[in-house]
Amino acid sequence: GFLLRARVLKLYRLALRAARKAPHDSRAELKQVIRQEMESNRDCKDRQKIRFLISEGTERLKGLTEML
Repeated sequence: GFLLRARVLKLYRLALRAARKAPHDSRAELKQVIRQEMESNRDCKDRQKIRFLISEGTERLKGLTEML
């Protein structure tokens, strides 16, 4: 639990950091989307699903970083 939580929080921080590089007019919306994604899975207890979501989020973050 604890290690997965740490990985999720790290991913969240990295995503928010990446959002800072977005154009000013779309920054707030991007941060909102990132937060909603995190919130929508907040109560997930299934470790397998959490691992999947972390890897999916990491891939999406890579794509986002390349676009910015």
